[in-house]
Amino acid sequence: MAEERRVRLLVSVVTADEVDAALAGGADIVDVKNPAEGSLGAPVPALLRAVRSRVASPAEVSVALGDAPHLPGTMALAAAGAAACGADYLKIGLFGSARPEQALELLAAVRRAAADVNPRTQLMAAAYADASHVGALAPGELPSIARHAGFHGVMLDTAVKDGVSTFTAMGEDGVADFFAAARALGLVTAVAGALGPADLERAQRLGADIVGVRGSACEGGRKGTVSAARVRALRAALALSAGVSHAGRLTTSRDQSSGGCLSGCR
Repeated sequence: MAEERRVRLLVSVVTADEVDAALAGGADIVDVKNPAEGSLGAPVPALLRAVRSRVASPAEVSVALGDAPHLPGTMALAAAGAAACGADYLKIGLFGSARPEQALELLAAVRRAAADVNPRTQLMAAAYADASHVGALAPGELPSIARHAGFHGVMLDTAVKDGVSTFTAMGEDGVADFFAAARALGLVTAVAGALGPADLERAQRLGADIVGVRGSACEGGRKGTVSAARVRALRAALALSAGVSHAGRLTTSRDQSSGGCLSGCR
């Protein structure tokens, strides 16, 4: 019997000092990234290790590997390093792999590298709702590619951080279609990209497993500082209890049918 899906709140931090506020507010997943290097900019290993040391179960840690160029070897090495630092989830943005065959090559290399270090690391591939503006892979192509690459889930985000949300860039119907295609393939679904409280409610209604925020969780916007009060307000918008969800590691129909083999499958 498949586990009931519960939406989880992911809060991105850019310093270890923000972790306590994210957890106090009730973040289920503390995400580490470096906005100075892009939408899904990668942090240095020391920061990831520092965040990992401050986050205990049931909360989890995710890390951005970057708005990836089409360099499978480079990104595979990055994935191995992040897995070695103890991240529960790795997120990679398909920025430079604009053709489906390129995307599959890149994701397969990342999956193999992460699995060699830690088969329990869960992998999320991100497409950009504003892909047409940056020449990236069309979002509709991603679910089947991620499934064939052995990824755990897929995510929508925005490449250009100009305040335009994923829902504005792609439309509610477009987001719904993306989620439906992913769920049909047994993938976990996630969404981020300038999301406010109303967007979180929409994402939950459409079936997102994870909703990710940075700007709306901060005093002073995306470049500000994470606020526990703002994180609590976002949990309230999702009608979640004040504490961290005990949903644990998300499972999908693929987990059930494959005996738990996801990123570790070869």
